[in-house]
Amino acid sequence: MAKKVNPIRDTKKSKDYVKVIKTRKSPKTGAYSFTEEIVHKDDVKDFFAK
Repeated sequence: MAKKVNPIRDTKKSKDYVKVIKTRKSPKTGAYSFTEEIVHKDDVKDFFAK
């Protein structure tokens, strides 16, 4: 899931960044944890590949 955010205001570069949220399930407890990061839109696939 990706959501647009504006980490750099009033510049045209702000549209090049997205907020990504990755869900992980703990094998031990079954609980979910979330990892949020603001990355460049070209690096989104790399974030989810980790």
